[in-house]
Amino acid sequence: MTDSAIPRSSATELPTFADVLLAAERIRPWAHRTPVLRSRTADAELGASLFFKAENFQRMGAFKFRGAMNSLSQFDAEQRRAGVVTFSSGNHAQGTALAAQLLGIPATIVMPLDAPAAKLAATRGYGAEIVTYDRYQQDRAQICQRLADERGMTIIPPYDHPHIIAGQGTATLELLQQTGPLDALFVCLGGGGLLSGAALAARALSPQCRLYGVEPEAGNDGQQSLRAGRIISIDTPRTIADGAQTAFLGDYTFEVIRRDVDDIHTVSDAELVQCMRFFAERMKMVVEPTGCLAFAAARRMREQLQGKRVGVIISGGNVDLGKLAGYLAS
Repeated sequence: MTDSAIPRSSATELPTFADVLLAAERIRPWAHRTPVLRSRTADAELGASLFFKAENFQRMGAFKFRGAMNSLSQFDAEQRRAGVVTFSSGNHAQGTALAAQLLGIPATIVMPLDAPAAKLAATRGYGAEIVTYDRYQQDRAQICQRLADERGMTIIPPYDHPHIIAGQGTATLELLQQTGPLDALFVCLGGGGLLSGAALAARALSPQCRLYGVEPEAGNDGQQSLRAGRIISIDTPRTIADGAQTAFLGDYTFEVIRRDVDDIHTVSDAELVQCMRFFAERMKMVVEPTGCLAFAAARRMREQLQGKRVGVIISGGNVDLGKLAGYLAS
């Protein structure tokens, strides 16, 4: 079921690179400056120089903390008192919960019943109230709007908000500060917050860089939208990449993506499992399925990347250990 009740903005004032720079200063006291990792094995496999931006080492284990902190830190006194409400499969939930805890803001998160147990536990651990729903039968945005109306809370959606986009753009800002210009950059794509933020930073700091979004094959609404020139909605996709189980792009994110992104690719769940195994075996780190989207697409495009400097954003590392063991054993 699609999120029919999500308020659709006119997206008349898109965020800019200046907003990304302001977000970087705003979140600096709280966010980690995550490392850029290298792998000789990956370089040899692709015949390229790969730079992995390890957002799995960000606070709460994913890039989502950046956008959440940038958004909540701009609340006025009344908004802080009433609190924040949002919906998320897990990483935006955790990012919002942690940012709210650090700022002393009440947080309520609408999460799917089948969200990874680790993400549910972490969100509760940060002090947020969780309201669960069936992602295949219920409309999460309607539930979120009802809670906002009843409690006077401010809705901060997981991706379609200028403050979210600017905050997520700080990951690519840091990457390019750490590496210098790149020839190509691969970024996972769900609702588009990370990709549109990456576009703002990449077009300013590395304008010749080819920018690619990556979706699971089962959820290629972004790819369809880019090629159709309008937002395409699909049913909630069934994929192990739970962070990319979105039904459509946002108004803000689509406008930036349509303007600045070169193409959107898709990869299979099987390829995501292969990448999870690579990260675990060769780079000794845990990466969730969604966090593997970018690398999986780079692997597919190895012939076009020969001799190139390639950025890969690892979006997060929040995966149930039991599921991880099953993926790696398969």
